[in-house]
Amino acid sequence: MDEEISLAHGAGGEAYRQMVQEIFIPGYGSPELSQLGDSAVLPGPGQSGELAFTTDSFVVWPLFFPGGDVGSLAVSGTVNDLAVAASVPRYLSVAMIIEAGFPTKTLQRIAASIAATAQKAGVRVVTGDTKVVEHGRADGIYITTSGVGTFDGGWRRPDQQVRDGDVLLVSGPLASHGVAVMAAREQLEFNPPLQSDARPLAGLIRSLLASGLSVHAMRDPTRGGLGATLCEWADSSGLCLTVQEDALPVRADVRAACALLGLDPLFCANEGVVVLALPAAQAAAALACLKAHPDGQAAAIVGQVTAGQPGLPGHVSLDTGYGTLRRVTLPAGDILPRIC
Repeated sequence: MDEEISLAHGAGGEAYRQMVQEIFIPGYGSPELSQLGDSAVLPGPGQSGELAFTTDSFVVWPLFFPGGDVGSLAVSGTVNDLAVAASVPRYLSVAMIIEAGFPTKTLQRIAASIAATAQKAGVRVVTGDTKVVEHGRADGIYITTSGVGTFDGGWRRPDQQVRDGDVLLVSGPLASHGVAVMAAREQLEFNPPLQSDARPLAGLIRSLLASGLSVHAMRDPTRGGLGATLCEWADSSGLCLTVQEDALPVRADVRAACALLGLDPLFCANEGVVVLALPAAQAAAALACLKAHPDGQAAAIVGQVTAGQPGLPGHVSLDTGYGTLRRVTLPAGDILPRIC
């Protein structure tokens, strides 16, 4: 670890991973944390005797951006973390740190957005906390949400490990959220404005799991984007994940913005996309199931999982389509665009 925490430690890349592995996991010592899932699975009441629990903080700027705001983002991010654990999202806690001088009407607008997004996702806000700090001590408002999900959906739960022979799918276009927030923050005047994809995906994931398909792993590729999620899967499984560059779904306007700004869509944040791995024999059925849902119409098969060469560690490769493979690794420094 570096002697001081930098912005890179919050970006979802190698520095963030190092901080978690060297400070938080040994410091807290809980076996649930060491799983490093989007949600922890805990003993509790219910059909399976377990609960899903997750927490996240949202310090996005600007507070309102094309396609969403900090309130809808907070609910969507927490609901999606619960849903990819194969739980049914049920309850949310919302805590706010508000800067003195923050406009009351803006707070009302954010609260209304939280309520509307929670209703859409089928969850209830049941508790929370509010602190007010001196003017200049926060970027207007910071929101921390925690969520609880139950395992009573009646479907099979993924073991969250990719397997040799799996295919990789994403449910929608990549990089839209990260690029949209960056464009709004830096006042880049794209016409029309780039739209964030932030939305709760519990309904989409429910339809996929209820279909009976054998999903092996599912993640919400937020900070660090698809690239970070795939690198984590390769590291934990020891397998080789190969992604077809020309198969990655990226909206034309987002792709153009990434090219203009020198950004890699693989590592841009998403807030309305799920990535999953399942047996190749079920790929077509899974793709059809995703595309049949309004939130999955741009779903695509993007890669495959293989055993690789004996004795070599798992890794991620990008097939450029020109007969070459490019190794994909976690960025060592800050990941751009920063979304928080």
